[in-house]
Amino acid sequence: MASRPEVVAPPEIFYDDAEARKYTSSSRIVQIQATLSERALELLALPDDDVPKLLLDIGCGSGLSGETLSENGHHWIGLDISASMLNVALEREVEGDLLLGDMGQGLGLRPGVIDGAISISAVQWLCNADKSSHNPRLRLKAFFTSLYKCLANGARAVFQVYPENIDQRELILNAAMHAGFAGGIVVDFPHSSKRRKEFLVLKCGQRSVNASMLSRSKNEDGESCSDEDSEDEENQTVCISDRHRPRKKPKKNNKSGKGKEWLLRKKEQMRKRGNVVPPDTKYTGRKRKDRF
Repeated sequence: MASRPEVVAPPEIFYDDAEARKYTSSSRIVQIQATLSERALELLALPDDDVPKLLLDIGCGSGLSGETLSENGHHWIGLDISASMLNVALEREVEGDLLLGDMGQGLGLRPGVIDGAISISAVQWLCNADKSSHNPRLRLKAFFTSLYKCLANGARAVFQVYPENIDQRELILNAAMHAGFAGGIVVDFPHSSKRRKEFLVLKCGQRSVNASMLSRSKNEDGESCSDEDSEDEENQTVCISDRHRPRKKPKKNNKSGKGKEWLLRKKEQMRKRGNVVPPDTKYTGRKRKDRF
C-alpha cells in the first residue's frame, strides 16, 4: 500500500513540477476531483437565485476543483502552497484568481467577503509538523480562525478530508468548533472501504447548521439517505464527533507509603554519590504509630 502523501514530504516539496503535471494529467484524478467538488458544492447549499457567488478553494492545486465552480457559474479564489501546482493552473488558464500561501499561517483575506469555501483533500496536511516550528494545533487554529473571519455571516465551508485516524479527525473538528463554527461530519458510502468519503460541513454565524442537511449523505446506490431511515445505530451514515478533552490518568495513591526496603535503597544510592548519610539502625524505616 502506498504511503499517504502528507507523511512522505511537505506539500510544497511533494508536489514538484513532475508530480504536479502527473497529477493533473491523470484522467482518474480529474474525474475524482470533479465528483468530490460537485458533492462539496452540493453540501454548501448555496441559494438558488442565479447570482454568482465568490467562493474560496483551499488547496486548489492545479485548479481541477475550481473548474467545477466555474462550470456552476461562480467566481472563485484558489489558495495553494505548491508553486508548481499553481504554475500548472496558470498554464491551463483557469478562470479563478490564484494565491500562493500557507493556510496554516492564516488566509489574510478581508472580513466577510467570501460566500463559501471548499477544500478537497487538503486540511489533513495541517495535522503534520513538517518543520520544527510547526505546531499542528496552532496551525489549525490560525487557519480556522482566519477562515471564520473572511466568511460572510451564514456562509458554509465544506472540507473533504482523509483523516489518518480518529485523533486527527478530533483535532480538526475541535479546532473548527473553537474558532466559532457549528457543524459536523457527513460520511458518504460509510460501509464501502473504497467509496467512503468524509466531509466536514461547517457554518459561520449565529445560526447553527441545519440538522436535516447534515444528516443527508449518500448510500451505495448514490441516493440521499438520513439517520432516520436507519433502525440500527451502527448503520447510521452520519458521524458527528463528540468534543471532549482527553482524561488525565489518575495518580496512584500508595497508601502503604515508602517501605523500609525503599528507604535503605535510597540511602545506599546517596552513600555511593558521596553524601553524608546517617547510619542504619533498628529504627530506620520504622512506621510511627497513629498516636504518640
